[in-house]
Amino acid sequence: MIDTRPVVHAIAKLAVGMGALMLAPAVVDWVHGDPTWQVFAVTAAATITLGTMVAIATRHHDATMIVEQAFLLTAGLWLVLPLVGAVPIRAALPGTSWTDAVFEAMSGMSTTGATAYPRLDALSLGLHLWRGILQWSGGLGIVVVAMVFLPVMRVGGMQFFRSEGFDTMGKAMPRANAIAAEMTQLYLAITVACAATYAALGMGGFDAVMHALTTCSTGGFGRYDASFGPFTGSPQVASTVFMLLASIPFMRMLQALHGDVGPLLRDSQIRGYLGTALVLCVLIMLYLALWQGVPPSPGLLREVSFNVVTIMSGTGYASVDVTMWGHLPFVLLIAAGLIGGCTGSTVCSIKVFRYQVLFQALRAQLAQLQSPSRVSLLRLQGRRLDPEVVNSVMAFFTLFVITFGVLIVALALTGLHARTALTAAWTAIANVGPAWGPEVTANGSVAAFPAPAKWLMIGGMYLGRLELITVLVVLMPRFWRQ
Repeated sequence: MIDTRPVVHAIAKLAVGMGALMLAPAVVDWVHGDPTWQVFAVTAAATITLGTMVAIATRHHDATMIVEQAFLLTAGLWLVLPLVGAVPIRAALPGTSWTDAVFEAMSGMSTTGATAYPRLDALSLGLHLWRGILQWSGGLGIVVVAMVFLPVMRVGGMQFFRSEGFDTMGKAMPRANAIAAEMTQLYLAITVACAATYAALGMGGFDAVMHALTTCSTGGFGRYDASFGPFTGSPQVASTVFMLLASIPFMRMLQALHGDVGPLLRDSQIRGYLGTALVLCVLIMLYLALWQGVPPSPGLLREVSFNVVTIMSGTGYASVDVTMWGHLPFVLLIAAGLIGGCTGSTVCSIKVFRYQVLFQALRAQLAQLQSPSRVSLLRLQGRRLDPEVVNSVMAFFTLFVITFGVLIVALALTGLHARTALTAAWTAIANVGPAWGPEVTANGSVAAFPAPAKWLMIGGMYLGRLELITVLVVLMPRFWRQ
């Protein structure tokens, strides 16, 4: 049997950290005279106390962690912490349901950005800050997990990046902790820079901090029902830049900061991501100019680039109603959400790396059909692609498509309109944020969805954030017989 003590111990310590973070919204609400500060204070005390007790009870002297425990830790983190994060949301809003509270917390921790509340303007500042903290911590968590655990667990082709990261098992754990700490410092520095930029461009102090938390995590929770609509102009440009920055591999940025800029400039993922975003912007601009009669202008370029990047990065902010642009731009944006950004960033969805592996495999297959005796060696970023990596990527694509399709059908069976079911499944499994359809409220919330649909989306967000295979492996009976 698998020894779960190290896993429970790690989750308990992180829960203590989450309890400590609850003190920040408590202070904000206390300063502004909002009684919800008591909710955050009491919940923080309870979470810290219970988490500390569990951590002490599960102390384990062996610091090593086997692969099975890594799977359990990854799957457990995004199951337990959103439940902890939902407690103050439910307690601060007595009229809300546990379904909505868990939906909001899972949307935050998974950096999806969909909301269950139709009136965001009415929430307290502390609740808004807590929503931002959930997304920021979720974004940091996935950056660390993507480079520390997923390569070792060989999930979805992530073993390709093992040589660029570090072995997290056994004696290499101190090295893993050191680089995880560097990633945390970089993530924090980018967030501070983003908040300072927002403030310099005219955002209020609280708005600048909250939107920096949700921009750098590519999460997309906003304070207002109009999402990013109140901040047109220069803040949109800054947001686009920081969303792009958060979408590239953090390991590449660390290498550049250590004086090795070459990998950052040569990375095919980064070039592919930026090139795809540029092509999508050009296509949408041309469509709007030629078919909608919208004259090109700097303002239009700003709006198009902002909305393309916010969807492709999975942030999910909105500044305009993109459904009014026409059918082709809408389809292109849906496709952008299914592409995603780079591996090793805060971005979710399928990611550019897997498309590049897929195209390499397809090209090799076509070449072999033309010359059956030909032996093709697949290469990416100057390195050979092992068959194991290609097979893992193919398995991920297959599982993603199947899960996406099943989720669409399941949501439609709850009574949702076909367009709503499609976009709700898309936003959940790809962790993008917005949904469109008759049941979606004016501020883009899923408040009018039936409870079963919300739980289906919660499951979709959980699966999508953890790369699907991570969760399914833990659910297999064979896993527990190891």
